[in-house]
Amino acid sequence: MSTRVAGQHHVWYSPAVGRHMHVRWFGHGGARVLAFPTTMGDHTEWPNRYMPDVLYEHLRRGWLQLWCVDTNHDASWYNKSIHPGERAWRHLQYDRYLTDELLPFTEHVNGNPFVIAAGASFGAYHAMAFGLRHPTRVHRMIGMSGTYDIRTMTQSYSDGNVYACNPLEFIPNEWEQWRLDALRRQDIIIAIGNGDPHFQQNIEFSGVLWNKGIGNAFREWEGFAHDWPVWERMIVKYAPGHD
Repeated sequence: MSTRVAGQHHVWYSPAVGRHMHVRWFGHGGARVLAFPTTMGDHTEWPNRYMPDVLYEHLRRGWLQLWCVDTNHDASWYNKSIHPGERAWRHLQYDRYLTDELLPFTEHVNGNPFVIAAGASFGAYHAMAFGLRHPTRVHRMIGMSGTYDIRTMTQSYSDGNVYACNPLEFIPNEWEQWRLDALRRQDIIIAIGNGDPHFQQNIEFSGVLWNKGIGNAFREWEGFAHDWPVWERMIVKYAPGHD
C-alpha cells in the first residue's frame, strides 16, 4: 500500500465491541471524513483502493481529513449463526464504538467541527445509518450505490434493535422536534446508478426523507455505476459539496 499522502495508523481495544479496532487517517486538517468500507472490508480498504490518492488535492490543501474506519461485519450483519435481532444488537454496539470512542479520538487529532460520513455499497448504509442516528454529530452524509433497508439482511425480520438500525423504518416515525431540526440541517447526498438493483429503493429512501421535511440531493448516475472507478468520481464530486 503506497499513496502520495502520508497516513497514520492507530489501534485500541474497544470496550463497546469487545475487540481491537483499527483506524487509518490521511491529511493534516479540514473536515473529518469517516470512510466506511464495503461488505466485509476493513480500515485498509480505502487506502488499498488508493482513495487517498483520489482525494490528494483535498487532503493536501487541508480541505478534508480522511479517516478509514474498521467495522464488525463478521460479528454483526454477516454472522449468520446468530439471530437477526442479535446481529442488530451487535451493530448498535458498533454504533457506540463510533460515538464514544472513534469520534472523540478523531476530534483529539483534528478539532475541525465538521464531520462527513461516507461510504459505498454496504458502507453507504453505515454512513447513512450513523449520520441519521446522530444528526448533531454528523453534518454531511455521502451514500454511493447504497442499500438502506437493513431488513434485506434479516430476512425481513424486525424488532426494536433492527428498527433502531434501519433508516427506512425509524425516519418515518421521527417526531422529536430537536432531532427533526438537526436532520433538516444535514447535507445528505444519495448517489446511485440507474442500472443498480437498489435504484428504486434509493428513490424511496430519498422520498422518505423528503416526507419528513429532510432535504437531500438524489443524484442519478448512468448505468450500473456500482464499482470503484465510479465511486472515485463520486467522492471527488460530492465530498466538498454537491451540485
